[in-house]
Amino acid sequence: MITSPAPPALLSESHPRPESLWDLFRSFTLLALQGFGGVVAIVQRELVEKKRWLTKEEFVEEWAVAQIMPGPNVVNLSLMIGSRYFGLPGAIAALAGMLTVPLLIVLLVAILYAQVAHHPGVAGALRGMSAVTAGMIIATGLRLFPALRTNPIGWRTCLVFSALCFVSIALLRLPLAYVLMVGGTSACFLVYRKLGQ
Repeated sequence: MITSPAPPALLSESHPRPESLWDLFRSFTLLALQGFGGVVAIVQRELVEKKRWLTKEEFVEEWAVAQIMPGPNVVNLSLMIGSRYFGLPGAIAALAGMLTVPLLIVLLVAILYAQVAHHPGVAGALRGMSAVTAGMIIATGLRLFPALRTNPIGWRTCLVFSALCFVSIALLRLPLAYVLMVGGTSACFLVYRKLGQ
């Protein structure tokens, strides 16, 4: 989803922006290097709380779109943010920052992992990392919860959709595509109706 650069209203002093394409590339490279298995928590903290390129509400909206697009969520988000400020060159710079250095590291780690994959200590470490990743995702969701107060359908309705989504995927094991089609379409319809009023 490539959009035109941000309108002047987004570029005011109260709403900082990336200084250049190099700033975008460097920022997303650092984000990618910090995110081990759960980069969304890091992205939210860096982009919303530290750099303030997005408000919490904007982050929730952008993240929702990034999740329903094909491909990795954070990569989609980097494309959208780069495009938001610098158009196509910004999208390419943010994407390159998100992928270049981590790709080299993953290739090196894959070579090393092939040598030690059967060691019991390595398997235990990976299990421990998965628990930490789950905790980071839950913490990010809780931190973004206040942004639901301004949602057009209200935070209670948002919680109902969240609970239904969790039950459908985690407990009933329904395919994500079906849950997105039904739940996403229903939520979009409710928001459209509410905004129409």
